[in-house]
Amino acid sequence: MATTKEIKSRINSVKDTQKITNAMYLIASTKLRKAKAELDSSRPYFNAIQGEIKRIFRTSENVDSKYFYPVTGEHELPGSYGYLVITADKGLAGAYNQNVIKEAMRLMQEHPDPKLFVVGEYGRHYFTSHNIPIEKSFLYTAQNPTIHRARVIAELLLDLFNRSELSKIFVIYTDMKGAIESQAVSSRLLPFHRAQFIVPDSHEKQVKVPFEFDPSMEVVLDNIVPSYVAGFIYSALIDSFCSEQNSRMNAMDAANRNAQKLLDELSVQYNHIRQSAITQEITEVSSGAAAMRKKSKGGMPL
Repeated sequence: MATTKEIKSRINSVKDTQKITNAMYLIASTKLRKAKAELDSSRPYFNAIQGEIKRIFRTSENVDSKYFYPVTGEHELPGSYGYLVITADKGLAGAYNQNVIKEAMRLMQEHPDPKLFVVGEYGRHYFTSHNIPIEKSFLYTAQNPTIHRARVIAELLLDLFNRSELSKIFVIYTDMKGAIESQAVSSRLLPFHRAQFIVPDSHEKQVKVPFEFDPSMEVVLDNIVPSYVAGFIYSALIDSFCSEQNSRMNAMDAANRNAQKLLDELSVQYNHIRQSAITQEITEVSSGAAAMRKKSKGGMPL
């Protein structure tokens, strides 16, 4: 059985760990609020771009663009598929990274010629250690997603798509569906499906008089799409970052609860051993006093 000194040392160790997990919880919650605020501030701009693309398709559903599936409807396109995988730079976030890796591996196995693009140190380390070739690794941290970095990623992917080196591009990231639930998802980035923009929106007015596009509808669409792609990637980066912080908050909260439970158990064990030691000391003192009295009585003259 452990001594009171050993148990007390263990209690102090658990308390020190609890201070760290509690600090990480507070840091993650602050980062989460900041990232959400940044996404909300940029969302109106990209919503406006999406609205303009919808306006074009409301004017002409058969407009031709290299960024959309052909009007004829074929979806199986020959060539390499690109996969942008967004992970974190570190662990301590529950199953956040593992779920993204699992979804990426599942999707890449469905196509014989995948090309991998990775954001996040965790993903880079995993694919490198498993000898899975990485086409491009974005070395900047995943901890600070910005619109500039999203544009850099978008420019590279669009360049490969425009040169027909990639026929499809997928983004694999974690979507935070609520305060508790988050899910690793894969979304096709390019080419777009026309149905995404042709579906009627009750909040938008129907086009009665055709708009004029200069120099042409196709040129305008091809110039809008890169900004929309950058916005999509930025949203995926922010969603992944928020999901990471949310997962870390949940993991640290669980660690705090487990630490408190362990502290309660150790405190009970410490008090039990301490009480046993006190009881033993009292018993020894009482026994010694009784023996002294007995000896004293035995030595008195009759």
